[in-house]
Amino acid sequence: QVQLVESGGGLVQPGGSLRLSCAASGSISRINAMGWYRQAPGKERELVALITSGSSTNYADSVKGRFIISTGNAKNTVYLQMTSLKPEDTAAYYCSAQLALTRQWFWGQGTQVTVSS
Repeated sequence: QVQLVESGGGLVQPGGSLRLSCAASGSISRINAMGWYRQAPGKERELVALITSGSSTNYADSVKGRFIISTGNAKNTVYLQMTSLKPEDTAAYYCSAQLALTRQWFWGQGTQVTVSS
């Protein structure tokens, strides 16, 4: 089991920046990937960024060049640095983690990001 707690969401003006954090606890030694997903009202949840235990990254086309995913030194924290934010980035952002053995995904409660003037 993995527990995930996100923080760092809020209200920001277009063009601004935010940094999301996610702290994992539990079976963190068995995590092989962590990621950020988002879901806007009336839309399906979509992948924003993913990072593997080998530090490979993958980004949605809509955020490439603006968002950066990274992990902390202890590998139990994942960050999402978001810059040049747009109103269409407004969504609930969810942290996720996958266990290597079972390929099961775990989810955090989500943190709201609102981009508005």
